[in-house]
Amino acid sequence: MKLKMLKKIIKILGLFLGTILLLLTVLVLYISYLYYSPDGKPPTPDSFASLQSQVTQPDSGLFKLGNNWFRKSESGYYELYTEGEPFERGVANGKLTRRLVQYQEEVFINQINQLIPSSSYRNLLKYAIKLFNRNLNKNIPKEYQLEIYGVSESASHSFDYIDNPYQRILNYHAAHDIGHALQNVSLVGCTSFATWGNKSEDSTLIIGRNFDFYLGDDFARDKIVAFCNPSQGYKFMMVTFGGMTGVLSGMNVKGLTVTINAAKSEFQFSSATPVSLVAREILQYASTLKEAYQIAEKRKMFVSESFLIGSANDGKAAIIEKTPDAMDLVQSSDDFIISTNHFQGNPLGSTQLNRDHMQQSASLYRFERVEQLLNNQKNSIAKTALILRNQKGLDDQDIGMGNEKVINQLVANHGIIFQPEKGLAWISTAPWQLGKFVCYDLNKVFKEPMNKNHEVYEKDLTIPPDFFLGTPEYQAYLKFSPYRFPFNNHTGLKPDSLIKWNPNSYQSYLEGGNFYLQQGEFEKAALLYRAGLTKEVATLQEREHMEKNLKRCNEKIK
Repeated sequence: MKLKMLKKIIKILGLFLGTILLLLTVLVLYISYLYYSPDGKPPTPDSFASLQSQVTQPDSGLFKLGNNWFRKSESGYYELYTEGEPFERGVANGKLTRRLVQYQEEVFINQINQLIPSSSYRNLLKYAIKLFNRNLNKNIPKEYQLEIYGVSESASHSFDYIDNPYQRILNYHAAHDIGHALQNVSLVGCTSFATWGNKSEDSTLIIGRNFDFYLGDDFARDKIVAFCNPSQGYKFMMVTFGGMTGVLSGMNVKGLTVTINAAKSEFQFSSATPVSLVAREILQYASTLKEAYQIAEKRKMFVSESFLIGSANDGKAAIIEKTPDAMDLVQSSDDFIISTNHFQGNPLGSTQLNRDHMQQSASLYRFERVEQLLNNQKNSIAKTALILRNQKGLDDQDIGMGNEKVINQLVANHGIIFQPEKGLAWISTAPWQLGKFVCYDLNKVFKEPMNKNHEVYEKDLTIPPDFFLGTPEYQAYLKFSPYRFPFNNHTGLKPDSLIKWNPNSYQSYLEGGNFYLQQGEFEKAALLYRAGLTKEVATLQEREHMEKNLKRCNEKIK
C-alpha cells in the first residue's frame, strides 16, 4: 500500500516538474525571442509603384500583369512567367498567383494544426522557430528578400497571429530545412541520376529526378511550372508552388540544371541560408560546374544536402555535397552519376553519421537499384522515364507498392527529366510521376510572347502515361495509400484489407499489427509482425519497431 502511494506521489511530482520545465522553456524562448528577434521589416525596394499595377485578362484563361503572365495548362499544371527587378517580379508573381499563394499557406497551416493539435505546443513551436530563425534575413541575399517581399504582398492576413506576411513567407522557405533537421528519422527519399557520353544513346547529357515529398494530397494539388527572366543572371524554369521562390528542380537557358537531395544532418542551433535559395542562386547565376560550386561555397547552410548539377557546358553532371561545416564536389569516372540520400565523397561520405544513415535508411538500396538499371542499358529520355517509374526492388523483386526502397514510391511531388544541351525539360503530370510527361522547350518559351491563351508545352514530345494506371493494382494502391502516413486519418482501418491491397508490403503488416496491438489482440498482432519481418523493410527504425512490438506481444501472450 505504501509502495503504491509512493509511486503515485512520484508520478504527480514528475508531472508537476514537467509542467514547470515546460513553462520555464516557454519563458526562456519568449524572452530570447524578444531580445534577439529582428525587426521583421523587409528591405525597401527602389519603388513601390508595381503595387498599384492591376491584373488583366486579355484572353479567356490568360491573366497578365505587364509582360508577366499566368495560365492553367490542360496538363493540370499552372504556368507562370515573370520578369524584371526582384521586387517587381515578386509582386507580379504574388498578384497573378494570389489564390494559390493563399491556398498553399492555408493547407500548410492546417497540416501543422493536424500534426500538433495542442495550441500551447504550437505557440511554443512558433517562438522556438522565431528564435531559431532570428538571423534568417542576414543569410538571404537582398535580391531574394525583395522578391519574397513582393510575393508576400498577396498573402492572406488570416494568419497574421503567427507573424506578418513577409516574415511568414520568408520562414516558409526554411521549413524544409527545419523539418529536415528536426525529423531526420523521416527524410524525404528523393532519387536523381544523370548519364552522358557512352552511357546515353545519343551521347547527350540526360538527368532524371523524382522529388519524393508528401505533405498531403491537398498540398501537392496545385503545382506551378515557373519561367523567370530576372533583371540579373540567366533565364530559368523551375517546378514550384504558390509563394515559393526557392528551387527544388530547375534548368536555366545555359543548360545548367539543379536538383536537391536531403542527407542526414546533425542539429544546428541557428538557421542559415535555406537550401532552396542556395539552389535558386546556383540556377540563376551559374553556367558551369565550377561556378555552381563557387556559389554553394559562399553560402552557409544549417542542414546537409546534395545538389546534383548538370552542365551542358561541361557535358556532364556532378554532385555538390554540403554540410554546415564542410563541402565536396563528387565527380564520376564513368559516364553516369547517381544521387539518393547519402554522401559519397570524402571526407563527408566516411563520417560515422553518414555510414550509420546508409545502414539504417533506404538510401543505399535505392542507389544500388538505379545503378543496376543503368548498367543494363544505354540511357534515353524514354528509358529515364521508365527508371523514374520503376516499382521493383533489386533484381526485379516485388517488395510492395510504396516501399521507400523502390525508385517510384508512389508519393512523388513531381518527376522531371532534363536534356540541357537541347534546352528541354519533361515534367510528370498527376498522379505522382505516373501521368504523361509534358515537355517544355526553354528556347521557345522565353522567345514567344503570350498575348493569346495557348499551350506552351511541346505536344509532339509528350511521354505517355504509365501503363500501371490502368491496372487493378493501381486501384488497390489508391485504397491502401491513405494508411501509409501517420498524419492521415486511419479511421476504418482493416488489417485484412491492407494485406489484400498490398500483400508484399511490410507496411501492410506493420500497420495491421499496430492496429491489433492497440486493440489488445496480441496474438493477431504478433502474427502480422512476424509476417512483416519476412518482407523487405525500408528502414532499420521500422524493423526495430516491429521487433519491439512483437516481443511485447509475446510477453502478453505468455
